[in-house]
Amino acid sequence: MAESCFQSDPDFCPECGTILPLPGLEEFVVCRKCDFQISVHKFEGTEIHSETVFNDPNMMREHLATEDEGGELKGPVVDRKCSRCGHDGMVYHTRQTRSADEGQTVFYTCINCRYQEKEDS
Repeated sequence: MAESCFQSDPDFCPECGTILPLPGLEEFVVCRKCDFQISVHKFEGTEIHSETVFNDPNMMREHLATEDEGGELKGPVVDRKCSRCGHDGMVYHTRQTRSADEGQTVFYTCINCRYQEKEDS
């Protein structure tokens, strides 16, 4: 087993920077990209913690429309008819709610009744 001349975080290959697989029952952790080998003994005492945090859909709905101190909606206004009250003019903003290779979601808020709707592109 060769020693690397670079130092890196234990989760990454010190030679190429690829994320290393978790240590298993084998004697070495082998980088899937460059085949660099690291002894599993280098990982002794290392604790791995992970956490998955999901967005609360109710929390997101509360923060869709942005308002200034006077309670007025902020943002660009487009000529779009509100499906609830029929008012022509809605404020919009976009968010990336799906994977990065898919289009953004456009959120519209009616200036008149504050009804909110979304459109996936």
